[in-house]
Amino acid sequence: MPRNRRPQDREEKRAEIVAAATTLFTESGFDQTSLSKVASAAGVTTTTIYWYFADKDALLVAVLDDVLDTALAEAALEPERPWAEQVLWAVDRLERFERLVTVVHARAATAEAVGAWHDSFHTLMDAMMVEGYRGAGVPEADLVPMTRISAFVVEGLMTHPQTEHDRRAVIELLTRPR
Repeated sequence: MPRNRRPQDREEKRAEIVAAATTLFTESGFDQTSLSKVASAAGVTTTTIYWYFADKDALLVAVLDDVLDTALAEAALEPERPWAEQVLWAVDRLERFERLVTVVHARAATAEAVGAWHDSFHTLMDAMMVEGYRGAGVPEADLVPMTRISAFVVEGLMTHPQTEHDRRAVIELLTRPR
């Protein structure tokens, strides 16, 4: 019997599912998006999703990995961007995915895969912040505390949005050489 559909590479199909989930999780929210909605948007059956992902949390982690990989690739395109601009760019990027940030914090304590992703994300961001502060002239003894303060400030800006002017003022003060 002839095939109605062209054979599709496993990674290509996985990427389509992740793209559909990214859109739905970002626009509608994780809790409001069923796997059947993701399947419909990706043009597959719900069973197909389970061939690629153990559960909805595994799909969420794949979405988070994809968003992070894309952001890191974009950031690498402008390595000479001033430190304050790098942090502002990251805050702007996080704001675009505010629903994902919220669900990660809500699920990190109860979903092992999400908690592990959250921990590794913070480890990566802490390392990047240390290097940024080091490059900005922050004394070695202050690097870890400044990194912690930065995490609080960035997460605070996410939960308490500011005008662009006020956000810039906060980030510029935070990233000012010491």
